[in-house]
Amino acid sequence: MRAIVVSAYGDSSVLEYAERPDPVPGPGEVLIEVAATGVNFIDVYHREGRYPLPLPLVPGSEAAGTVTAVGPDVTDVVPGDRVVSASVVGAYATKALIPADKVVRLPDGLAPDLAAAVLLQGLTAHYLTHSTYAVRTGDDVLVHAAAGGMGLLLVQMAKLRGARVIGTVSSAEKEKLARQAGADDVIGYEDFPEAVKEITGSGVHVVYDGVGAATFEGSLASLRPRGMMALYGAASGPVPPFDPQRLNAAGSLFLTRPTLGHYTATREELLSRADDVLGWVASGALKVRVSERYPLAEARRAHDDLEGRRTTGKLLLVP
Repeated sequence: MRAIVVSAYGDSSVLEYAERPDPVPGPGEVLIEVAATGVNFIDVYHREGRYPLPLPLVPGSEAAGTVTAVGPDVTDVVPGDRVVSASVVGAYATKALIPADKVVRLPDGLAPDLAAAVLLQGLTAHYLTHSTYAVRTGDDVLVHAAAGGMGLLLVQMAKLRGARVIGTVSSAEKEKLARQAGADDVIGYEDFPEAVKEITGSGVHVVYDGVGAATFEGSLASLRPRGMMALYGAASGPVPPFDPQRLNAAGSLFLTRPTLGHYTATREELLSRADDVLGWVASGALKVRVSERYPLAEARRAHDDLEGRRTTGKLLLVP
């Protein structure tokens, strides 16, 4: 098979297109022929070594495709099933293994590229808006990078739950996309806490922040008393050390750094969230914007575009 291999941590130049042995499913594993692979910031963190994995590694955890073989003890999935997962082992490849308990079957009529484009970010947006801070009708919500792949899903899910959504963007083109997704107000990053307070009067109930260092201080300043900041990523870099006493002084604020694994800890929870997300996409209730599809061999360009914030939606690698 062909795959993208990382032999040393670093910038996008460490992504090498290479021949690798075909994987063989062991107990509790499923092998798929990959139809499309989602590109996510977690892949960048693994490539950089920010979240280190053993080297050499094939990046990527999100893909959709067709099951070609299963391990000896796997009975819930059979060859020929169309599936998607956000727990793939080495998704930047033409073939990949998936733990059988992390496989989700595609609904009838849902194309595999859309499934690969939505599952990881869709599950993340689902737990953020339904569990980390369960958005209620009338809540004021701030979504950073509202025209990115995650931001567009967060805007839509918060609107489905009845919120007033404020989105931050960096260009007029991205403002248009955020408004099309349902954002009620769209603002730039400069002095955004002041703009948020002007719109809401007292600040937002929750900030969904995947930007990290560049927006952290402003996100805290955008919250109303007892508001919550859900810091789910660090696209601009990690947040410096922080004194929790500041949360007290700013209004008994809540700060959480959640991760998807803790919100899909059981198969029942995974399937419940995935059924919602994939069902909404299949019905048209949730729109997925695929910004660009790259050949697998051009993974470097995909990472450069993602890190350079030149994208307005999801990026896919297509073998």
